[in-house]
Amino acid sequence: MKTILTLSSCLFALASVARADATMRFIEGAPKDSFEISSDSECLNGPLTVSINLEGSAGGLIFDTTSKGAGVEVFHPFELTAGTALVNQAPAVMDGDTALSLRLSELPKGQIVAFTLDVDDTCGAREITVTGAEIAGARVKVNSVEGSQSAVFDATARVRVDVSSCNA
Repeated sequence: MKTILTLSSCLFALASVARADATMRFIEGAPKDSFEISSDSECLNGPLTVSINLEGSAGGLIFDTTSKGAGVEVFHPFELTAGTALVNQAPAVMDGDTALSLRLSELPKGQIVAFTLDVDDTCGAREITVTGAEIAGARVKVNSVEGSQSAVFDATARVRVDVSSCNA
């Protein structure tokens, strides 16, 4: 019985390691907040869409892209800052939006797609400063040829989405 449990544990551990993952992190900045998307595998080769949905975030977050509208004080529109060649279609983000989607040609291991955009909270005392805990609960979804998977940001402003069962 002990041997069977050990073998099962090893097989589970191997299956967990053999995942292709996309990782996103949020970096608070003023006036530009940043998002970085990366992969730790060679498996995200086909076209894919990475979507962020701020609904469900602890801070009631919104995108603040213009001087007038839902945001407060400072604002900044969507701007790609890294991995531009990997982006097939950048989103048109409107002031007060809570979601955006980036269409990518691929996401090779070790490369980063990054963009800046102002994010404001609607629940806190300082709407212009967003902490990692305030983005907790926001969802990232990755649609690829393998299917669709999603996960939520944690309190450290990071999210890891298991995308594929590829062994690379």
